[in-house]
Amino acid sequence: MGAEQSTYDGPPEILEARDISSVAKYMKSGQCKNIVVMLGAGVSTSAGIPDFRSPDTGLYANLARLNLPYPEAVFEINFFRENPRPFYQLAHELMPGRFRPTPTHSFVRLLANHEQLYVCFTQNIDTLERRAGVPGELIVEAHGSFASQRCVECKTPFDGEKMEQHIREKKIPVCESCHGLVKPDIVFFGESLPPLFHQSIPKLRNADLLFVIGTSLTVQPFASLARMVPENCPRVLINLDHVGDFGSRPDDVVLLGKCDEVIRDLCRELGWQDELDKTWKETEDSVVEFQEVKEPEEVSQARHEKARAELAAVAQGQPIDPEKLRLKEEVDELTDQVARSLDISGLAQEAQNDGAMEAATGEELPLMGDQQDVPDKSDGDSERADIAKKLL
Repeated sequence: MGAEQSTYDGPPEILEARDISSVAKYMKSGQCKNIVVMLGAGVSTSAGIPDFRSPDTGLYANLARLNLPYPEAVFEINFFRENPRPFYQLAHELMPGRFRPTPTHSFVRLLANHEQLYVCFTQNIDTLERRAGVPGELIVEAHGSFASQRCVECKTPFDGEKMEQHIREKKIPVCESCHGLVKPDIVFFGESLPPLFHQSIPKLRNADLLFVIGTSLTVQPFASLARMVPENCPRVLINLDHVGDFGSRPDDVVLLGKCDEVIRDLCRELGWQDELDKTWKETEDSVVEFQEVKEPEEVSQARHEKARAELAAVAQGQPIDPEKLRLKEEVDELTDQVARSLDISGLAQEAQNDGAMEAATGEELPLMGDQQDVPDKSDGDSERADIAKKLL
């Protein structure tokens, strides 16, 4: 496994052969001190987290239920500013704590335990590296993660426990300083990558070995990292498919298969199998079970009455309450209850919810389904007033 995938015409220069046993032998030698790891979404699929682009099973292929204009919109900053609701529905499903780290995550921790992990670059936002026990100072979350959060307007950090509660309850958090939207420090389309990512790139020049695991190597600039290690640095691809320019260098090893299975084979060659099992077993209790929070019907009705009063104020051109997004959630909750009892179609329900959002927030939302572009907000005031009157 590995040698048949090489297109390089010549023998390896550092490794004895382009196979898994040669990789293990090199790792156990005194030459291999600085191991760099690049992780993609394929590392987390065995934990139950879908990758992004796989047909039928990928995250983007299964976002139709959110009625987005196009799947990537859920991670676009301009769309989020207009309508944060789809992202927080998704965040509830992907919430850290729902998923257990995989054996591959535990392997990265083993590299750290053996003082061989130099840096771990990850595309993933799920924080499973951290939950597996990989030291935070060795992790570079290239696309951000759920590990921290802040206001998109004033950049004020938001309390982690409060954020977790909001995600659990499917509520949209707002900044306590300026009432702007709050989101996790996940890099959306339209945002810059974290400074730490750029600051860590020079470390690639010191790599003695590179692992690229579970990534399609299609998203830049992350994909380009694999070409930045020295020419004489062995590179190991562990993936379902052959990607990138792997096989073009003398010490490239391509190990195709499921990440966890290949990693277990490698650990057997290293003599780390028991260590891997023990380290992964430590993550057994890392999954946090929680129940959906439901309000008593009488409390929900009282909150709805307040929502109706707020909507009436909007229709009359009066200022709205600062907690505009909380109001929208209250209307959503009642709408869901009515929809279940009257068997209203999902499309009609989404239209009513989005209308309530416009009325409550003073911001017009993108038209879902039929329109691909973010709409103009120039005539939003009169439309919001009309919508508020209809809802009342």
